[in-house]
Amino acid sequence: YEKAKTVAIADKLGFGKCRLSFAVRKNENFEGPKTLEGKRIATSYPVLVQKYLDENQIQAEIQEISGSVEIAPGIGLADIICDLVSSGSTLFMNGLKEADVILQSQAVLIKNKDIDASKQMILESLLFRIQAVKQAKSSKYVLMNAPNDKLEAIEELLPGMKSPTILPLAAEGWSSIHTVMSETQFWGIVQDLKAIGAEGILVLPIEKMVP
Repeated sequence: YEKAKTVAIADKLGFGKCRLSFAVRKNENFEGPKTLEGKRIATSYPVLVQKYLDENQIQAEIQEISGSVEIAPGIGLADIICDLVSSGSTLFMNGLKEADVILQSQAVLIKNKDIDASKQMILESLLFRIQAVKQAKSSKYVLMNAPNDKLEAIEELLPGMKSPTILPLAAEGWSSIHTVMSETQFWGIVQDLKAIGAEGILVLPIEKMVP
């Protein structure tokens, strides 16, 4: 960690993803760590950059800047920058290109390594709720109608949490099937479901899913 705090990651949250990367001018080549030798590097993360330099036995001058790091080469403060990159559009607008990635990053929930028991209980309760939202985000509630004589074949296709819920419809010989699956799983079997005889397929978001 940049500030080397005594903390631990309690959970990776899966959003705010970015990467810490070196960037050079568009017309310059980056040929690996040796390109950094003797260069002035502007960054808001001097500890991580120095660690990278030490690991690769590179001597370079680190210029610590708080914010707007991408303008440093343009105003003569640095030759290369090392900054957080998401889409790369900010680099492009400042005449830079991404050259090498130091690390991948995302939003995380952190905790003190020496957290006491009472706070640990609160943390576990919070983590339980976070997991319920994260699991629901990647899952869909799927409903469909199908002839009763096709139910067994449809059940064999469904990758739901357990067995699907099957409810009889007012129309004789038909049932409604309810299940939960990931969106990726759904798109993998939807054509097969329709080929078997499933109709009126609905795919709904899930707000929370408690395991």
